Amino acid sequence: MSWFKRENGEYESNPGPDANGDSDEKRVRTEGLWIKCLGCRTAIWKADLEANLNVCPKCQHHFKFGARQRLDLLLDPGYELVDGGLRSTDPLNFTDIKPYKQRLRKAQQDTGLDDAILNAVGQMGPHAVVVSAMEYGFIGGSMGAVVGETIARAVDRARLGRKPLIVVAASGGARMMEGVVSLMQMAKISTALAQLDDAKVPYICVLTDPTTGGVTASFAMLGDLNIAEPGALIGFAGPRVIEQTIRQKLPEGFQRAEFLLEKGFLDAVVHRRDLKDYLIRALDFLRVDPLAQAGSQTSGAPA
Repeated sequence: MSWFKRENGEYESNPGPDANGDSDEKRVRTEGLWIKCLGCRTAIWKADLEANLNVCPKCQHHFKFGARQRLDLLLDPGYELVDGGLRSTDPLNFTDIKPYKQRLRKAQQDTGLDDAILNAVGQMGPHAVVVSAMEYGFIGGSMGAVVGETIARAVDRARLGRKPLIVVAASGGARMMEGVVSLMQMAKISTALAQLDDAKVPYICVLTDPTTGGVTASFAMLGDLNIAEPGALIGFAGPRVIEQTIRQKLPEGFQRAEFLLEKGFLDAVVHRRDLKDYLIRALDFLRVDPLAQAGSQTSGAPA
């Protein structure tokens, strides 16, 4: 059986008819097995991409990474998911093209998550940490009441347990379907982070592609260290909106991680494969005061 034939210099699947003349049912199916890189436009075998942490092996373009994948990458095996079970109540009974409740159900079915966030406690090398990872696949990682409450709980857990907090941001901003309720989360999380800072517990934010809107305008830029992945889009408004507002062409690479590092908005840009080791080294320098930690544990704070 001839599986491929050349037409106009290109190969395409063409198994030809089998003994029963049933060629359509025997057709080679490659849909979904290849992904075109947004950086170099190369077609990448999906299995190879996943084995390389969703990073293009040719140009190192960083594809989006799910919240569960983040936790698996950053934490040692055996970590524990916490602060789950929260779901939006649709406080505004909002409807645009479709009801918000319908959007939530679809996102929950597609991602298997209750909302666009996962909290976990576990080990990162020698360090016991609290990690909060956002899921862009859930309505664009937008921050509503559930995301805000979940991150606030992670901050409180880190403060009371005196464990470093790491938040992985991936978001289009505040969730407009929840109106002012979503905007209140900016102040809520920022206030909790101020308490964490007063307690001298380290907070590191990892900004990934994209981190925009109200997330950037609040907790994503408040870390003791602000670290980004290569090429990540980071900003408040999008480049197109800014160009239309100022009526000027933006510089090359504007709002990309490397541009922000050059301008002093970020402390480092770190490749995904090096991120865990980088965070461990950073936490070595940002150790929690052991005397303060001992005092906290004797006062009955959770470990």
